[in-house]
Amino acid sequence: MSPSFLTHRSAAAPRTSDPAAGTPWRTGRLLAGPAGRPRVLFGRMYEDPAVELAAFPPPGARVLCIASAGDTAAALAAAGYEVTAIDLNPVQLAYARTRLEDGAPAATGTAERLTGLGRTAAAALLPGWRPAAVAGFLRLEDPDEQRRRWTAEFDGPGLRLLAAAALRPAGALATVLRPGFRCVLPRGFDEVLLRRIARTVARHPNAANDWAWRLLLGRERPGSAAAPVGPGRVRLVRGEVVEHLERCAAGSYDAVTLSNVVDGPGPRFARRLRAAVEHAVRPGGTAVVRSLREPGPGGAGQAAEDRSMIWGVVRVVRTGTDGARAR
Repeated sequence: MSPSFLTHRSAAAPRTSDPAAGTPWRTGRLLAGPAGRPRVLFGRMYEDPAVELAAFPPPGARVLCIASAGDTAAALAAAGYEVTAIDLNPVQLAYARTRLEDGAPAATGTAERLTGLGRTAAAALLPGWRPAAVAGFLRLEDPDEQRRRWTAEFDGPGLRLLAAAALRPAGALATVLRPGFRCVLPRGFDEVLLRRIARTVARHPNAANDWAWRLLLGRERPGSAAAPVGPGRVRLVRGEVVEHLERCAAGSYDAVTLSNVVDGPGPRFARRLRAAVEHAVRPGGTAVVRSLREPGPGGAGQAAEDRSMIWGVVRVVRTGTDGARAR
């Protein structure tokens, strides 16, 4: 992702006959194989809304997020924002609705099944990765102790061999993903992911980190259940985010948050997205953009502040020409 992403004012991008062209999310399926109906890809979300809550304008602002599993929309609505949540996948959108409006329990999506296979293999092959040991690690509250324990007990040669077999370009994950998603993961993702986990456990207390519990143990943190926001609190929209931003009135939103949207599609899509955000978000508004990619010259932004462990870049960008800046 270019470090200048969203930092230059430009006109709304031209519309095309296929608004989803270039993005692999349009299929609603992560795994390779015969085309079929869309599925729930994410049973939970892996982005920390504390980033948005710190960066967005005050509550009451009009904000747009990706619906996905509904977690970010719920956190923003609970904080008092006027939330629109959009998703191209009708099954994922319906799932988000049940969680937001009815309080339905989290389901196991494709992403959770894949990470679950990795945890099962680690527990079977590496004694230190058995669930009881991981749960003990996740109850820690001191980042210094967490860093020491991670290095001494978890991030060893066995884990690195297993991660390489699963996550490198010729590894197991690449063989099961649809072609459009294979380029989403950065080169050497096995080493990259372990570095990001180490960064997080050395900075944030595990005992309060919902995303550490989900990624490393596949469970919800004890006591972390959230109440539904209720019918009508979040406006749910089915559609492709770029087309939605292009079609809405200029300045319709005060802030947007977009994760994974620029991962997979090429530079043309990123330019179109940048223009669409500049059109739809008022000057001086905020965009939070997350990417799995390794940081470029612009740096990682707020990636170390996101407790979910997985992101390479988290950019917080102010829209508009006057005083436009990214961090």
